[in-house]
Amino acid sequence: MTDVLPSAARSATPGRGSAPSFAVITGEQVQRALSGREKQLKELVETVYRVHDAGDSVNPPSYFLRFTDRPTSRIIALPASLGGQVQVDGLKWVSSFPGNVSAGLPRASAVLILNDRETGYPFACLESSIISASRTAASAALAADWLSRGRSRPTRVGFFGTGLIARYIHTFLAGTGWDFDEIGVHDLSADSAAGYQGYLRQTGTTARITVHDSAEDLIRASDLVVFATIAGQPHVTDPALFTHNPLVLHVSLRDLAPEVLLGSANFVDDVEHCLKADTSPHLVEQLTGNRDFLNGTLGDVMAGRAAPPADRPVIFSPFGLGVLDLAVGKYVYDEVSRAGDLRLIDDFFHELRRYG
Repeated sequence: MTDVLPSAARSATPGRGSAPSFAVITGEQVQRALSGREKQLKELVETVYRVHDAGDSVNPPSYFLRFTDRPTSRIIALPASLGGQVQVDGLKWVSSFPGNVSAGLPRASAVLILNDRETGYPFACLESSIISASRTAASAALAADWLSRGRSRPTRVGFFGTGLIARYIHTFLAGTGWDFDEIGVHDLSADSAAGYQGYLRQTGTTARITVHDSAEDLIRASDLVVFATIAGQPHVTDPALFTHNPLVLHVSLRDLAPEVLLGSANFVDDVEHCLKADTSPHLVEQLTGNRDFLNGTLGDVMAGRAAPPADRPVIFSPFGLGVLDLAVGKYVYDEVSRAGDLRLIDDFFHELRRYG
C-alpha cells in the first residue's frame, strides 16, 4: 500500500515514464471513513448545495438504463463536476434491482469513479452504496433542519419504507441533534418493519417505537414523515392525511399523488433534475402544465430567497445530485489516503506512450 494524494495523479505525465496512480477503495474502508461523521457530512453537503446554487458545478441529467426483460430494475449513471474547494469530476454508476431483497442481497449497489481535473485520468474507484446512502441521508437531515425553521420542530418521526436508506436517514438525524419522542414504522413487509424496529432498539433510543399497520396511521401520527420506498408510482393519494401540516422528506420521489403536492409547499434539490422520469413533482407538472406549485429549492431556502410556510404541509423531493456523491467520495479518498491505506493498482494504465 502507498499513501498517494490526488495531486500525485496530476503530477504524473503520461508518456514520460511515470504512470498516473489508480486506487480501489472497498466498502469496509468507506464505512470506516464515514462512521460517526454525520455532522461533518451534513456540513459538507450544505457546502456542496451552496456551491451548486452558485453555479460552480456541472450536473448533467442522469441517464437511466432500463431493461425490457427486467422492468423493475435499472442502472443509473450520474456524471458530475464539482468546483469550490473539492475540485473533482466523476461518475456514479448505481443499480437498483428490487429482486435482490428476496435473495438476501441489498436492492442497490454502486461504484464511484473520481477523475483528475487536469488530466481527466480516473484516480480512484470506490464502493459507493455506502457513499450514496450517506449523501442521501445527510441531504435529508439538512433539509429537515432548514425546512423546520420557522415551524414547530418535529418530535414524532415516521418511516415509510425500512431499508438501508431509512436506516441511514435515522442515523444521520440522530447524529445531527434530532431527538424524537415517538418513532413510527410502516412497511409493506412485516419482516422488514420488525427488522427496522429491532435496529431502532439497538440504537438505544428512548423514543416510543410503534409499528403501524397502515400508511394512513403512520402519516397521521408523525410530524416528520420519511418516504424511503421503492414505489414506481403514487400510492398515497389523500391530501386529508396531511392536514396536520407535517414536514415530509419524500426521498423516494414517487410515493405521493399530484393532489397531495398541490395541497402542500414543495421544495426540491434541483428543479430540472427533479421534474423528470415521472417523479411525483414531474406528474404535477404534466397535470397542470406549469411549475407554479414549486416554492423553491433547498438552496433558495438556505440563501433566504424562500421560506417554508407554517400553515401547510412542506414536502422536500430530492432527486439526488451527482455532485453530492463526488464530495463525499473525495472526502473518503482523502481520509483513506491520510490513514496510509490506499490500495493502488500497479500499472493500471498501460498504453501511455503515444507511438508505443
